[in-house]
Amino acid sequence: MLGSLSWDDHTVHDFLESHRNGNPILPEPRPVASELSAVRAGLDELQRGLDTADPMGAFVAKTARSYERAAAMLDAAGKPEFARLSSELYHHPRDRVVGTELTHVELARQILALTDELRSSIAGEESLVCLTAEAVRDALAARINNVFPEGSLSIVVDPTLASKAAASGTRVRIRGGASFSAADVDQLTEHEIFVHSATQQNGKAQPFLTALSLGAPRTTATQEGLATFAELMTGSMDLSRLRRIALRVEAVDRALSGADFIEIFQFFLEQGQSEDESVRSALRVFRGGDVRGRVAFTKDCVYLPGLVAVHTFVRSAIAEGQPRLPLRLFAGRLTIGDAIALGPEFESGRIVPGAIRPSWISDPRRVAASLAFQVAVNGLRLGRRTLRELAAAGE
Repeated sequence: MLGSLSWDDHTVHDFLESHRNGNPILPEPRPVASELSAVRAGLDELQRGLDTADPMGAFVAKTARSYERAAAMLDAAGKPEFARLSSELYHHPRDRVVGTELTHVELARQILALTDELRSSIAGEESLVCLTAEAVRDALAARINNVFPEGSLSIVVDPTLASKAAASGTRVRIRGGASFSAADVDQLTEHEIFVHSATQQNGKAQPFLTALSLGAPRTTATQEGLATFAELMTGSMDLSRLRRIALRVEAVDRALSGADFIEIFQFFLEQGQSEDESVRSALRVFRGGDVRGRVAFTKDCVYLPGLVAVHTFVRSAIAEGQPRLPLRLFAGRLTIGDAIALGPEFESGRIVPGAIRPSWISDPRRVAASLAFQVAVNGLRLGRRTLRELAAAGE
C-alpha cells in the first residue's frame, strides 16, 4: 500500500529546484493506479465465511476488514473520502488518545513545548550526520548475525526509497544517497529490525495462524508503538527523533485544516529540518492526498498513541503480575487487543511465542525496573530546580 502511494525522487528534486529559484511550485501527485473492487469483494466474502466466535477466526475477520478499508482508501486517492478512510484506519489528529484527556495533536504540541527550550542544543545535529547508506547497511548487517536465521533477512541500499528506511520480514531497505548519524543506526536496529522484521518473520513461522505475519493497517498503531517503545527502552531515541514524530502529527493536522504542500514544507523548515528532509516530510503527509490541502494521509498519527498504549499495556501487565504477557506482541503483527483475545491460543500452543525478539523484552525485570521508576517519579511533586539551587543544596 505504501509503495503505491509513494513519490519518486524526481518530485523531491523538482520541488527543491523551484523553491531555491524563489518560486515554489506545488508538486504533481503521481496517479495511484488502483482498481481494487474485486479484491474488496473477495475480502468481504472471506469475512462472511469465518467463525468469529473462534479467536483465530475473529482475528482473520478483523484483518480482512482492515484490508478492505485500505483498498477502499486507495481507490479514493486524492478525494476527501481518502482522508476520512485514512483517519478511520490510522486515527485523526483530533481523536483523543485512549486513557487521556488529550487529542493526538495536543499530545504532540505538549511534547514540542517541553522540548522546545532544548532545540538550540540539537540545532547543529545536521553537521553530525556523517554515515553513508552503505556504511549503515554494513553496520546493520553485522547486528543481525546470530539473531535472525542465516540468509533470512537482507539489508540493501535503495536509492528510490521515500523514507530513510523500510523493513519487511525478508528485507530492510536503506535510502541511497541519504546521510545518517550513529543514533540512526541504533534506532533502525531496534525499530525496523528487532520489531518490524522480527514480528513478520515470527508471524510467518506460526504453525497455524500465519496471518500473524501480515502488516494490516489495524495493527499499525501497536507495531509503531512497540517499535517506538523499543527505542525508548534501549536508549536509542534522541530528542530530534522524538520531536520529528510530534512534528508530523502537527503537520497532518495543519494539512487537514487546509495548509497546502508549500506551507507544510515551510513548517518543517522552520522547525529546523534541512530542505531535503523538509520536502520528504511534507511528501509523507500528502501521500495519496491533495497537495492543495484538506486531504492528507494520517498514518503518522499512530506513533504517539501507539507508544502510549504499548507503555500502558506493558506497565499494567507487570503491575498485575503478568510480566511475560508483553512477549505476545512479538509472536507476529497483532494489536494489544489481539494479544489478550488470543490468550487461549497462546496457552494451548496453537500460537507460539516469537523466536526472534530483542534482549530487552526477554527479561521482564529490566522492563519492570524502568517502568516502576518512571511511575514513582511521575507521582512526585518535584518542582523545577535550577543548577545553582542544586549546587547550593549540595545535591
